[in-house]
Amino acid sequence: MLDLTYEAPKPKVIAGAKEDWELVIGMEVHAQVSSNAKLFSGASTTFGAEPNSNVAFIDAGMPGMLPVINEFCVEQAVRTGLGLKAEINLFSAFDRKNYFYPDLPQGYQISQLYHPIVGEGEVLVDMGPGVAREVRIERIHLEQDAGKSIHDMDPHMSFVDLNRTGVALMEIVSRPDIRGPEEAAAYVVKLRQILRYLGTCDGNMQNGNLRADVNVSVCRPGDYEKYRETNDFSHLGTRCEIKNMNSMRFIQQAIEYEARRQIAIREDGGEVVQETRLFDTAKGETRSMRSKEEAHDYRYFPCPDLLPLEIEQGWVDKIGSTLPELPDEKKSRFVSDFGLTEYDASVLTADVESADYFEEVAANRDGKLAANWVINELFGRLKKEDHDITESPVSAAQLGGIIDLISKGDISGKIAKELFEIVYTEGGDPAEIVDKRGMKQVTDTSAIEKVVDEIIEANPAQVEKAKVNPKLAGWFVGQVMKATGGKANPKAVNEIVAKKLA
Repeated sequence: MLDLTYEAPKPKVIAGAKEDWELVIGMEVHAQVSSNAKLFSGASTTFGAEPNSNVAFIDAGMPGMLPVINEFCVEQAVRTGLGLKAEINLFSAFDRKNYFYPDLPQGYQISQLYHPIVGEGEVLVDMGPGVAREVRIERIHLEQDAGKSIHDMDPHMSFVDLNRTGVALMEIVSRPDIRGPEEAAAYVVKLRQILRYLGTCDGNMQNGNLRADVNVSVCRPGDYEKYRETNDFSHLGTRCEIKNMNSMRFIQQAIEYEARRQIAIREDGGEVVQETRLFDTAKGETRSMRSKEEAHDYRYFPCPDLLPLEIEQGWVDKIGSTLPELPDEKKSRFVSDFGLTEYDASVLTADVESADYFEEVAANRDGKLAANWVINELFGRLKKEDHDITESPVSAAQLGGIIDLISKGDISGKIAKELFEIVYTEGGDPAEIVDKRGMKQVTDTSAIEKVVDEIIEANPAQVEKAKVNPKLAGWFVGQVMKATGGKANPKAVNEIVAKKLA
């Protein structure tokens, strides 16, 4: 395992405030379960389908329709809990959460309030090389998603698309352990990474498949420690919830603004009102949406259409046996097996596709050299063209072939970059390209020595200068490389030039 230092959270310092304040942040992340069917119906979850085409009778709230639990969605929730080192509750139950929106035709949402399927867990948030912070998970529960109201298609009316209605969500609720905007964004990044490794959520924030509600409050220095000692929330300030955040940058901006807003209210002698707010990305500010509801406002009661969910420990253990290697373990292995820096290992394990690609390139090769080519050459080029690793025109086998040619001394680093460009734009087998285009490095020392002799003989004045100042030997090396079209072995050239000038 990596030698991590677990730092106590450092409270964010709010510049411009009259007094000292500390930030306290808790998050409720809604992750859409990766499943072909919805939580209680067989309707498709395909994104981008025609409006109201992925809707079963139960999703539309038709009278007499009964929900049927999707076992795979339950399995995905259990898998997520195990991946977050959380307690799996063998007994859980569904409740009705009553509220009335046009895109919720049933008039209620089936959720889990009193008996969630997953209990307490943890996420280790990376805050820099060798530094991690623990964010405690309070619970994970399954629930239905609502539909979508569309207000910009007609000036006089709104439209409703029920395709998302009934899609399975995992609501991952953290403790208020996060102490600043950067840590909040890092938490979502790490959680998204774990979910994608597990295959339980694709983490696509642009499509709304992962979104966060951010609870922000401010308190006096020392009050947070009192809360941790007593678990008494009265030590913390009144919280406001910022709904449906789907961007790391906007999460940070919204927290910054909301913290300043609350501090200004309290320093002016006012009281922060608990409410739900939205973040206006154009203005960079939060604005009131509605007063914050409590559980009693939703009139929760046990769902009469669903029996309690009872699962067996053996089934949980079977799911646990199929868990993949998760990011922290993979990063640790990359450091120990391939001799990588923690930073490079973090870059390569950012997503499972990149990690798999690197492992194929590095197999039976120099791990550090492989990492350098994957990160600097390939990732750099893909980023420049706004592509990801799944769109790479260079396969792992092709990049491995380039590295093999370098390791055997067949090509120099400079030639390798030219070869990479050819493979990237034209494709082909690297070894065949080198043979057909005459790109092979000149390693014959007698041939190199002949070129060195010719250049020394043609430049006697430069020879005299180099004898006085040995650093000028680099000029001869450059001339040899130029004369050989960059194909001469650089190491051999340097050794021969040094010998001749001596």
